[in-house]
Amino acid sequence: MMDTHEKKELKDQYKRMQPQMGVFAIIHRATSRCFLDVSTDIPSMFNRLEFQLKMGMHRCKPLQADWKKDGASAFGFEVLDTLAYRDDVTRAVYMEELQTLKEMWIEKLNHEGNLTLYPH
Repeated sequence: MMDTHEKKELKDQYKRMQPQMGVFAIIHRATSRCFLDVSTDIPSMFNRLEFQLKMGMHRCKPLQADWKKDGASAFGFEVLDTLAYRDDVTRAVYMEELQTLKEMWIEKLNHEGNLTLYPH
């Protein structure tokens, strides 16, 4: 059983964790359609979204329909851009920066024309 000191150390380690954050896409390879979003914890978000899709519970109905029709192997999960952690920044500031980064990616993808965005 863990003592109080070990529990405190584990909590401190958790608070110091800096998971990858940024803009990511779920890409349907057959149609080049992509679901674009942001997260302050991309690895956890990938797990969550994959679970939602497997269970048929994802909020984007067209993405969910393609997943159901073509299966997990027809999709790729990709990190498009990341933000670095800074000591003086709050989560709210990171979320604003991530939304700005997402808008830049939407413009870039629309300009390049090689991917179509799923509706949000």
